[in-house]
Amino acid sequence: MFPEYRELINELKSANPRFLSLFDKHNQLDDEILRKGGPQGTGCNEKVVQMKKEKLRLKDELYQMLKKASQPTSS
Repeated sequence: MFPEYRELINELKSANPRFLSLFDKHNQLDDEILRKGGPQGTGCNEKVVQMKKEKLRLKDELYQMLKKASQPTSS
């Protein structure tokens, strides 16, 4: 996820508890979706669909945090 921000992700995971929490939750959902959905996503049911929506919401929030953190601060 976001290879262009790999270094910043590591920094934020160490410095920002909220970012770390969101990042961990995103990864947990990803693992659970893979387990429940199967390798080809054939096990899609309403629960998996809801998990995918939540995962996307988390990814959007993480991306916004990364964008904000990567902007130069003005003095």
